Amino acid sequence: MAFLELKNIKKSFGDAHIIKGVDLAIEKGEFIVFVGPSGCGKSTLLRLIAGLEPVSSGQMLLDGRDITYAPSGKRDLAMVFQSYALYPHMSVYDNMSFALKLAKVPEAEIRQKVEAAAAKLNLGNYLQRTPKELSGGQRQRVAIGRAIVRAPKVFLFDEPLSNLDAALRGNTRVEIKKLHESLGATTIYVTHDQVEAMTLADKVVVLKDGLIEQVGSPLELYDRPANQFVAQFIGMPSMNMLPATSLPSVSQLTGGKLPGDGFLGVRPEGVRVHPGAASGMPGRVELVEALGADTLIHVDVSGVTLIARQNERTPLQSGDDVGVEIDPSVLHLFTRDGRALAAA
Repeated sequence: MAFLELKNIKKSFGDAHIIKGVDLAIEKGEFIVFVGPSGCGKSTLLRLIAGLEPVSSGQMLLDGRDITYAPSGKRDLAMVFQSYALYPHMSVYDNMSFALKLAKVPEAEIRQKVEAAAAKLNLGNYLQRTPKELSGGQRQRVAIGRAIVRAPKVFLFDEPLSNLDAALRGNTRVEIKKLHESLGATTIYVTHDQVEAMTLADKVVVLKDGLIEQVGSPLELYDRPANQFVAQFIGMPSMNMLPATSLPSVSQLTGGKLPGDGFLGVRPEGVRVHPGAASGMPGRVELVEALGADTLIHVDVSGVTLIARQNERTPLQSGDDVGVEIDPSVLHLFTRDGRALAAA
């Protein structure tokens, strides 16, 4: 039996069906990331697990115990919100210890737990400060520390890095990953940022319109997407997606496996661009994005725009004639309704 199990979970607000039947098994110690576009239901699903919203139907089991209708405070879960939700008049120590004091935990035990959590989060020198004296990243670590001291069975994170700037978001993401590895705690993390999903998760749950599209490791989703939606949602820039009839020379690379009304996908790293039109399909450069370590080249090939990613820098400029080659070993095939077929 899975550590946390969701069975046909549904949630409606009046006539609006937000979660339409989710089945999910989460093992003890896993880091699970819910990802998907805005409005897909990922935060609602997290709130259902936390007990902040009642389910409309279905069942939840945590470590063999039915928690479907248990109050939030009785579920043995701890949640870290997008907003830090710290008490502004309390010190860091008091914020982190507040729940333990309410539970009448002995003061010596509270101090030991708070100091241990503060050491893990590099907050030891800030325990007497108030939230207004901390940076955004430090406030988020206090919120995480408040969850850690409770030693819950499951940690829940609802887009915890959204309020941080890009550099701090990257640093805090690394800290969360290290913290998970040191605690070995079961963690469910909601984000719209696929970089967070790919770098943090043991398993990624891709949601769309209240349903799970695919569950798997980050590289499983990247290399073997179950459908066209997952293929284009996971990966930046998005997978090139071509109707079967748009570039016949590329469709021929599939050896007849691609249906005439289907779609062919290729990641940007599977597209190679050569100066001049001596080899490959003739094309013309539309845009060059120099990112430092990577270069993205947008190329028009017979009216179809392809994006190529290459590790080396390029002298190419907009308007240059080029030859375009596609690696047939990395093609993805999809039916008209977006279902993935066997690789070419």
